[in-house]
Formats: sequence, C-alpha cells, structure tokens
Amino acid sequence: MRQNPARRTALLDAAIEVLAREGSRGLTLRAVDTEAGVPTGTASNYFANRAQLLGQVLGRTRERLTPDPADMAETMAAPPDHALVRTLMRQLVERMRRERSVHLAMLELRLEATRRPELHTELARFSAEELESNVRFHLDAGLPGGRTGVVLLYLAMLGLIIDDLTVPDLLAPYPLDELIGTMVDRLLPDA
Repeated sequence: MRQNPARRTALLDAAIEVLAREGSRGLTLRAVDTEAGVPTGTASNYFANRAQLLGQVLGRTRERLTPDPADMAETMAAPPDHALVRTLMRQLVERMRRERSVHLAMLELRLEATRRPELHTELARFSAEELESNVRFHLDAGLPGGRTGVVLLYLAMLGLIIDDLTVPDLLAPYPLDELIGTMVDRLLPDA
C-alpha cells in the first residue's frame, strides 16, 4: 500500500464526493480515480478493496467535520448556558451546509452498512465513539442538561440535518434559530 498521505487524503475526499453524488453503488476504485483526477489504478494502490476504502472514508469524514480548534475555543469562551448550546447547534448546521457532501456520504454509508455486516460493525463503533465524544464534550464543558438530554439533542439535530440535506423545503417555513432554540430549551433542562 502506498504511503503518500496527501494523495490518500485526496482519494478519500474524492470517494466522499462520489458517494454524495452517485451513492454507494457508484463508488468504485475507478470512480475514485476519475474524481481525484489521477491515473486509473491509483486508488487500488492505496486501498486493498472497496471495503477498506469505505472504512477509511469514515475517518476522513471525522477530520472534515471536526470544528477548527481556534474557532471552537472562541465559541467556548461564552458562559456555559442554553445560549451557548444554541450557538454550537447553529454552527453545526453551518458546518453541515459547508460540508454537504460529507454528510450525504455519511448517509450513504449508513445505508450501505445495512447491507454489509463488516461495515455495520465499523460504523456502529465509529458512531458510538462520536456520540460519546459529543456527550463527554458537553458534560465536561458544564453545559446544561445531562447525558440523556444530550443524546436526545443529538437525535433531534440528526433529524433536522437529514431533512435540511434531503428536503430543505420541508423546513423552510420554520425559522432555523427558533427550531434550534426550542430543541435546546426543551431537551436540556437547567440543573
């Protein structure tokens, strides 16, 4: 396997774009080569097979969706209250909209995992780590609400994000800030 990290990252980004645009059925090593603009066969030098590629796409989505540490530090300078949680949720939606293809690729991976037990196992582990990391961040920051509230907020935001990605007109009549504010206030009671 090749070890050029920049090339590997470019191939993973290309795989994300293919997944988002073509779905999992369109994701082949050759399609990744074409999307990345590299010679045919390049992706097969980096990934033994499609399953390995899918597994590594998970890690790349985490990298692309992780907020910039400097931006996060600036945001977290605010008091740990409902207003800060609302800000964090708005920033999450903004990142989703900027990285739309990453979220669509993740939806495709979720669907693909229902048909591939090996991907299901990896996605379940990955998702559990992500959820636990989000819960731990929330609790360690002293934000309002307990573990269950954070999980409920995660589930509510996931639904909002999926609808915003796939049928945005559905939510158009409802002001986003109001939806987020109501979710935060109802799901995260003060201590």
